[in-house]
Amino acid sequence: MASKSDFAYAEQRRDTDHESFLSHKRMRWLKVSVAICLIVIVSYFLVDVEPRHNGGTWYGYTLGTIGAGLIIWLSILGIRKRNISEGRWSLKAWTSAHVYLGLALIVIGTMHTGFQLGWNVHTLAWALMMLVIISGIYGISVYAALPRALSTNKREMTRAQMVEALAAIDRQLETAAQPLDRKESDAVIAALDQDVFRAGFLARLTGKYPRCATKRALRAFPDGSINKAEEKVSSLLNRRTSQLGQIRRHMRYKALLEVWLFIHIPATIALIAALIAHIVSVFYYW
Repeated sequence: MASKSDFAYAEQRRDTDHESFLSHKRMRWLKVSVAICLIVIVSYFLVDVEPRHNGGTWYGYTLGTIGAGLIIWLSILGIRKRNISEGRWSLKAWTSAHVYLGLALIVIGTMHTGFQLGWNVHTLAWALMMLVIISGIYGISVYAALPRALSTNKREMTRAQMVEALAAIDRQLETAAQPLDRKESDAVIAALDQDVFRAGFLARLTGKYPRCATKRALRAFPDGSINKAEEKVSSLLNRRTSQLGQIRRHMRYKALLEVWLFIHIPATIALIAALIAHIVSVFYYW
C-alpha cells in the first residue's frame, strides 16, 4: 500500500516534469549566476592592481582560473546527457546550471582580460568563448519557441504519415495526368520526379525553394482556360503544394533546432584548444 510520502514524491515528480530547465528550482542557478557576477563586478572596481587590470595580475589569474574551470565543467554537459538521473544533479538541474553559469562567463571572462584585448591567442580564447555563449543563447531561444511550432505544423501527424499523404496525392496525380497533352504531362512528371528531401541546407533553413517543380507545373494550368481533366490535375497540384509546405516547414524547424549545434559544438572544441594554448603561453612567459 502506498504511503503518504510516496504520494508526495509522485506529486513532486509531476511538478518537476512540467518545470522548465530555465525556471528549475525557482531559478536557483540564475540567482547563483547573478550573485557571482555582482561579486566579480564589485571586486573589479574595489581591487587596486598595478599598473591596471589585466589577465597577468593576481586578480586576473584568479578570475582566469575560475573561468577556465567553468568552461571545462560546462563542456561536460554533452557527456552528462548520456547519463540521465533524478535528484539534485538531474539533467534538468545540470542544464539550468549550464545556461546561467555560461552567461556568467561573459562577466568573468571579460573582467579577467581587464579589457586588454589585442591580436593574440588570449583574445582568440575570449572571442571563441563569446561565440560559444552567443550560439548557446540562440540554442535556448529556438528550443523555447520552435518545438510548439513543430508540433502545430505536424497536426498530430508523424513524419512518415506526412510522407505517405504526399505519396497518396502523387498516385492520384499519375492517374489524372494520363489524358493531358505532352507539355502539361511533362510538367507533372517533373514535379513527381523531384526528390522532396533533396534540398540544400540553405533551402531547408530558410524554407525557400525557388526551383520547386510543383509550383512550376502549376503555372502550366492557368485558371479560367483549362478543361475538366486539367482542372483536376491543377487541384491535385495545389494539394501537393500544401502537403509539400507542411513537410518543408517540418524540415525547416528541425534545421533551425539543429543548426546551432554545428556552431556551438565545434566552437566549444576550438575554445578548449585556444584555452590550453592561452594557459600554456601564460605559464611559459611567466
